[in-house]
Amino acid sequence: MRITVKLFANFRINRFKEGLREYSDTVKVRDIVSELDIPESEVGIIFINGRNASIDQVLAEGDTLSIFPLVGGG
Repeated sequence: MRITVKLFANFRINRFKEGLREYSDTVKVRDIVSELDIPESEVGIIFINGRNASIDQVLAEGDTLSIFPLVGGG
C-alpha cells in the first residue's frame, strides 16, 4: 500500500522532506520510524492525516504520516 511520509526539522537531514512510499498492509508507525533510522526517543509528534497518532498505530492505504522531532529550547 502507498503511504505519504512527511519529515520535519532535523529528521529531513540526509533523508527527504516528503515521499510516497510502499509498505505492507500491516505497517505501523514504529516500523517506518525504524526503517528511516530515527531513534524513537527523538520522535515528538506523530500525525496521521492531520490527527494526533501513536507510534503503534497501523496505517491504511493512502494515509499521510507526519513525523516531528522533540522541540527543545525555552
